[in-house]
Amino acid sequence: MYFSGKSIVMNSLSIFRKVAVAEGISYILLIFIAMPLKYLADMPMAVKYTGWAHGMLFVLYIACFVMAWQEAKWKIGKSALIVLASLLPFAPFYVDKKLKEDN
Repeated sequence: MYFSGKSIVMNSLSIFRKVAVAEGISYILLIFIAMPLKYLADMPMAVKYTGWAHGMLFVLYIACFVMAWQEAKWKIGKSALIVLASLLPFAPFYVDKKLKEDN
């Protein structure tokens, strides 16, 4: 991949980190903005579209996780924590930080 004449290496780990942050943002938007809009302001469409985007990002998170897992050869414990992180609202940001520190 080339950008502004410079070669950018995009391995599966760097892609996974970007997807993890996007998935984390979508989860926070879903829980803290779309859900209150649905139940407090009677705007169910907020959850429909935000939920759809979050669902797609979650599937992408898992797919990118599998590719990064194979490339990085993470142990089962670390892998389980990374998958579990996708289920907690702010945890994907922590995963990104730890993966950045590891490299």
